[in-house]
Amino acid sequence: MEIFRTIDAVRRACKAARRAGQTVGLTPTMGALHEGHLALVRAARESCDFVVATIFVNPTQFGPNEDFAAYPRTFEADCEMLAREGVGVLFAPAREEMYPAGAETWVDVPGVGGRLDGASRPGHFRGVATVVTKLLHIVGPDKAFFGQKDGAQVAVIQAMVRDLNFDVEIVVCPTVRELDGLAMSSRNRNLSADERERALVLSQMLGRVERVVAVGQWDAGALRRGLCEALQDAEGVRLDYAEIVDPLSLKAVEDVRDGALVAVAAWVGGTRLIDNVVIEAEAVR
Repeated sequence: MEIFRTIDAVRRACKAARRAGQTVGLTPTMGALHEGHLALVRAARESCDFVVATIFVNPTQFGPNEDFAAYPRTFEADCEMLAREGVGVLFAPAREEMYPAGAETWVDVPGVGGRLDGASRPGHFRGVATVVTKLLHIVGPDKAFFGQKDGAQVAVIQAMVRDLNFDVEIVVCPTVRELDGLAMSSRNRNLSADERERALVLSQMLGRVERVVAVGQWDAGALRRGLCEALQDAEGVRLDYAEIVDPLSLKAVEDVRDGALVAVAAWVGGTRLIDNVVIEAEAVR
């Protein structure tokens, strides 16, 4: 695996791959890799000839009081995992490479990007959209791979790609969970043993929503009230939001018969966690 630190170097490698007739897959990450990230890499390898992974803890998607400095960084271990998975190129730029002095252009998706995490973390999705735009422009992939765990992020990226006419397929891979149901996240390593146990309520309550829908409760308002009450009553958990929305627009829905994204965010101790499940329209018909 080759590791590149500059835009010019990774761009040359990707152009060479395309000239050789290879399809290019991109898996953007912020590092501190786990099986969820590796699932994206494996999906990219299965459908693309040349896989580019990125590790960049993007400062522009963190608010002034958020955990940028504390975000876990495990670069050497990450490199070993990516090499074992057969990644051809790792792009790991410095902040100055991605945001040189004088840079002032932003990419914003104000509608979709102002909902869910965008509502509770103002500016977050502007940072996400900007850095993903840069990576797509630099790498020029045929396909880019993202995880369903970040369901709101997926909606923002899909809207951005559509509106800006990017020639790329966005592939959304299922959420990868621990054996006990906890959604895999780089931030999980910041949880104490007690906090990790308490964090299980997020996936448990989302699972309960799925079961209730399966037996015929389709009213989104009732489902949301039950979800909120359960999470607000959970010990050691501070709810940020619990919403039932359209997966593409992130607008609230009245019932889930046409499909829905059930998304939650909560603080467990000092760690903010997100999770979601997708209710498929076919499942309630």
